[in-house]
Amino acid sequence: MSGTAVVLIIVVLLVLVALGVVLSRRRRSSQLQQHFGPEYERSVAATGDRRAAETELAERRQRREEFDVRDLSTEESGRFRESWNEIQRGFVDDPRQSLRSADLLVAEIMRARGYPVDDDFDRRADDLSVDHPRVVQHYREARKVRDADGEVDTESQRTGLTSYRSLINALLGDDADHDADHDARHAGTGRDDVRDDRSDVRPDDARADDDARRADDATDHTDGTQAGRHALHDEQRTTGPATDPTGQRSPRTEEHTR
Repeated sequence: MSGTAVVLIIVVLLVLVALGVVLSRRRRSSQLQQHFGPEYERSVAATGDRRAAETELAERRQRREEFDVRDLSTEESGRFRESWNEIQRGFVDDPRQSLRSADLLVAEIMRARGYPVDDDFDRRADDLSVDHPRVVQHYREARKVRDADGEVDTESQRTGLTSYRSLINALLGDDADHDADHDARHAGTGRDDVRDDRSDVRPDDARADDDARRADDATDHTDGTQAGRHALHDEQRTTGPATDPTGQRSPRTEEHTR
């Protein structure tokens, strides 16, 4: 075999190896994208490097395999569901406390199911993303609202609580992962739900807006009435006393001028 043939064989082998590596990476990327969905794109955007993000996501899956995660019993699910209902009922009176209680309930359910909860929040969210990649972002958003400094408006707090609800539903096995976006926007109906209807939760700023609108309407009506009066007065002052078609003053006007 000539030296040229040997070189050609080596080149072909190297091309095949490189092609195999490229195909393997594409296959892994496709699998990770399909599994993690929006969490895949979030990780790529956060790292700014697709390969680094994929490596980190693969490590999450490997870590998750070490957990002994189990389903909850009917009794456990019922107990956690009742705890959640109590949290929702308390939202109107104390939204901040409801958010804190919801966060603690998530950790309690995770512990009962076998997830490690002693790590920091980011690690817990990463662990959950393997099983609930379409819900975990709601967990992050709810945590931001819970940890926000200063005053947080009621609407943001309500959104935070419904985000916790999406995750709790998924952890309790309600198959809410596939419909998380809809569940986060609609808290449902009934006394135990956190409604978007302002008739159930009337924050001070909503009442203030209504009062301001009523005050504006009253002002517009008053201004319109006064403007009409001024216009009539100006017209009478400009045109002078009213006269009949013959040019004579009306009796009432004549009497008034005497």
